[in-house]
Amino acid sequence: MSLFRKIFGPKSDESQEHLKNEERSKYMPDIKLPIDERFTINFKANGGKFLYCEDIDEVNDNLKLIITENNWEDEHVMLLDNRLAEKFKSHKLKINNRANDCAYFLSTCEYLISNDGSLLISSHQIAEKKLKDLPQNFVIFATTSQFVETISEGLRGIKNKNREKIPSNITTIKHFKACDDKDFLSYGSSSKNLYLLLLEDL
Repeated sequence: MSLFRKIFGPKSDESQEHLKNEERSKYMPDIKLPIDERFTINFKANGGKFLYCEDIDEVNDNLKLIITENNWEDEHVMLLDNRLAEKFKSHKLKINNRANDCAYFLSTCEYLISNDGSLLISSHQIAEKKLKDLPQNFVIFATTSQFVETISEGLRGIKNKNREKIPSNITTIKHFKACDDKDFLSYGSSSKNLYLLLLEDL
């Protein structure tokens, strides 16, 4: 060990730790932030589009805006959830469950994962289909009671809610940027252009 490191080693280590903390604060939310704020920061960093709604009327207004903004009024939507189809029947959506014929996929999710801004889904939402076989554009309807800290917590929640039969095809959606924006770290992942309609229910 050099004389410099013997004399200044401890301070240098502390400085390195300080720099690491500073670097972390630039790119990651403070771990002490509320669960919803952490999710929002991470979700947006992943490229997701977030629309907070105080009531179901605001959800419907924002869904209409999304459809109009993307010129989807005359396009087909892939919608596998009959309850969701009933909830949004006023929009007179053109439902077609052949992915190649649809401009977007409208669904719910199982949980919202705060520590990485991902969405946990299962066969309840996508049946046995692979993410890559679904439309490029996603519109997800979720509520604030679906926030969990980690994927493990979400998996426990799925198990507890479905004791008789646990759903299959459980996966996460995390990358919400166009394919051209993906870096090598997300290579092989299914990237979706995703809107999240989040309803306050707590």
